[in-house]
Amino acid sequence: MTRVLKSERKEPLSGTTRSVVVFLHGYGANGADLLGLADPLSEHLPDTLFIAPDAPENIPMMPNGYQWFPIPWMDGSSEEEAERGLNAAAEDLNAFLDAILIDEDLLPEQMVLFGFSQGTMMSLYVAPRREDEIAGIVAFSGRLLQSETLKDAAVSKPPILLVHGDADDVVPPQSLPEAAEALQEAGFKEVFAHIMKGTGHGIAPDGLQVALAFMRDKAGF
Repeated sequence: MTRVLKSERKEPLSGTTRSVVVFLHGYGANGADLLGLADPLSEHLPDTLFIAPDAPENIPMMPNGYQWFPIPWMDGSSEEEAERGLNAAAEDLNAFLDAILIDEDLLPEQMVLFGFSQGTMMSLYVAPRREDEIAGIVAFSGRLLQSETLKDAAVSKPPILLVHGDADDVVPPQSLPEAAEALQEAGFKEVFAHIMKGTGHGIAPDGLQVALAFMRDKAGF
């Protein structure tokens, strides 16, 4: 049984929804953490609805902190618990995305997943396994999970933008070329990359500009 994800949203400036960006936050954050990015983006994407769900699991001792799945090296959970959490969160997220498309009367090709850190891991895991291809994935500062099974598991191969800070001390910058190589080996034709110079585990202005250009040029927003 899927869990209902709570979310916040920013309506399109134009008043008409022709596309949607779904922000997926990182470990210990919440939807509101990324929704602020809608302000600078909406000026250039006036017909875009921005939605930011909270991950399904509260983190103990963090009242407003959520996780998509446990992280063994951070919380002492087992690899089995992490995988169970990932699979459960994937079901929750798929149900959430399906509901958005129905409620907003949109097609999958009008949706972009915009992830950060653990939210990127979710984006890169869920979108390729969805039957109907979405417009694209913007993947900041994350990793590609279960890359060894991706070639067989991927049923859709949307354009992907990988962005990472070269001073990231949380998720190693090497995660970007590793993900790019695995995606290309799995048959993804449109994989783009951008390195944010001097940036740690975060989203720098140049990275956001590249993300905007990707959404306009490759996703058609």
